[in-house]
Amino acid sequence: MDKDQQLKLTQMKICVQKLGSSTEKCSDPTLERFLIARSMDPNKAAKMFVSWKKWRASFVPLGFIPDSQVTDQLDAKKIFLQGLSKDGYPVLIVKGCNHYPAKDQPQFKKFVVHLLDKTVASGFKGKEIGNEKLIGVLDLDQIGYKNVDARALITGFQFLQAYYPERLKKCYILNMPWFFVSVWKLVSRFLEKATLEKIVIVTNEEEKEQFVREVGEDVLPEEYGGLAKFVPIQDVVLPPLED
Repeated sequence: MDKDQQLKLTQMKICVQKLGSSTEKCSDPTLERFLIARSMDPNKAAKMFVSWKKWRASFVPLGFIPDSQVTDQLDAKKIFLQGLSKDGYPVLIVKGCNHYPAKDQPQFKKFVVHLLDKTVASGFKGKEIGNEKLIGVLDLDQIGYKNVDARALITGFQFLQAYYPERLKKCYILNMPWFFVSVWKLVSRFLEKATLEKIVIVTNEEEKEQFVREVGEDVLPEEYGGLAKFVPIQDVVLPPLED
């Protein structure tokens, strides 16, 4: 970290204190994510950080969302956690054809937190550093109109932007059908420029080969050109964190 970054980090910590909060239990890499998300503006980063802390305290009081609170969503077998990409990022796969719009939105939001928390945690090497990122894969193969859920996509991306800043390394969208293009245009309006720049829509064989190269054959399922099997997120057991 250079002197300018260190100065901005110090300024952010002071701003957080002025807002009546604390950075005491947060690592510098964690705070840096908020700075980067707010274009290295200490004041804006501090406001985002304090807002995130309040949200975590009220929405995730246990520090995590247990499987028991999101069983309906888990039973749909639409989320898979494949292990680490060749560059060391956890790979999350969403099978759109197994998703149906949720009737209970608050519960669906808990599910989004559950899957993002677990995916990020699967990238910890013994303990959290604070700068871990994830790779998302949204597979739209065999989806029908009954599976289309712009609201769910907007919720997922908005949670990433507001509460998981700089956690997304890349998001690949596979097998997008023609009728989904208008849905994606709607969703895109809710995404920040920095998020849109991390999304790759795979449209041809060459792009598919590049996707496999970038993510790695060892974690991608066979139907995407990899060597792995699908691993449902509920079957992944994470090791306990080191103190």
